[in-house]
Amino acid sequence: MTATWKPHEKHGNLTTQSDLPDSVFAFPKKRKEPLTDASHVRNAIARFDQVKDVSDADRALAFANIKKAAKHYGVRLTEKSWHDLAGDAAKRRPPARKKTARKKAARKKRS
Repeated sequence: MTATWKPHEKHGNLTTQSDLPDSVFAFPKKRKEPLTDASHVRNAIARFDQVKDVSDADRALAFANIKKAAKHYGVRLTEKSWHDLAGDAAKRRPPARKKTARKKAARKKRS
């Protein structure tokens, strides 16, 4: 997959996200996850699996864009594929707390 990301450096303050061209987003069709600096690249990596309603092709393109932006901004990326980013979420997610939720619902019902 060929990356579509291009660095965007505009002098002055950006007031809205709409000021940014599609080429600075990891997911350009959805305009999700802007990659305008190293901090945003790290954020896009961390939140990669949270982007909803995108195809596998969109994820592959987003990973290529993140990889290109990471190299440009000097962010170390150890993942080799977008599957590595998408799979990490399940490992980091805390276990479900059904028992606690039931207790809260019962307390709320009594109130």
